[in-house]
Amino acid sequence: MRIVVTGGAGDLGSRVVREVTARGHQAVPASRRTGVDLATGDGLEAVLAGADAVVHCADDTSRGDTVTVYGTRRLADAAADLGVHLVHISIVGIDEHPLAYYRRKLRAEQGIEAAGGAASVLRATQFHSLAAFFARKLSVGPVTLTIGDMALQPVDTDFVAGRLVDLALGARPTAYARATDVAGPDVLTVGELAGLLRAHRGASRSKVVRLPAVGGVMKAFAERRTVPFPGDAQTGGRTFADWLALQPQRLSGR
Repeated sequence: MRIVVTGGAGDLGSRVVREVTARGHQAVPASRRTGVDLATGDGLEAVLAGADAVVHCADDTSRGDTVTVYGTRRLADAAADLGVHLVHISIVGIDEHPLAYYRRKLRAEQGIEAAGGAASVLRATQFHSLAAFFARKLSVGPVTLTIGDMALQPVDTDFVAGRLVDLALGARPTAYARATDVAGPDVLTVGELAGLLRAHRGASRSKVVRLPAVGGVMKAFAERRTVPFPGDAQTGGRTFADWLALQPQRLSGR
């Protein structure tokens, strides 16, 4: 099968490319460097011609709606017109989350559905690297700040890449379809994440200070809206601790 991968040079996209190739299929990375621009539509029809599926991993959070929403809809329209199965990565818990980026991701899903083509949407929890970033940003010296009962269920990027490839190579849906959400094995509070990061670099545990949730975004995180209900998601991949053990110690430094 011929599988196009948008954002094929990025962290997730490059893993999808490797996985498609490892399974004996043709992976075609698509990005501006290969002449494909989601912001304008340049090169889309050419790269999709003859493809069996396209795995959409490209994004540019710095450009607002341009790529996340409009670029995704442009890709969905082109895939629908050419009869190409679109596989899209999204985020668990975005339906009622007021974070601006999550609202964009929800609109992107709605645009895919409106395009009317065969599409599989896979929602995942935060990648391990993003969970580590959150924990570092909420730590100041020996103190870690947490917002209410905030916790994450971080997932291994390779596990997500594998599920995206499963969908691309698997049965083609007749229209828009949501795949089972994916998440990592463990639910971890911000304090637990920070503790693992500090232990990784040989530091003592931090003092956790709980802050009240003020505003819609903070309340959404405090209510763990990005953590799937038990049994609602397929869990797998490396734990955060196992992933962290493979990272350089400077990852957890400040």
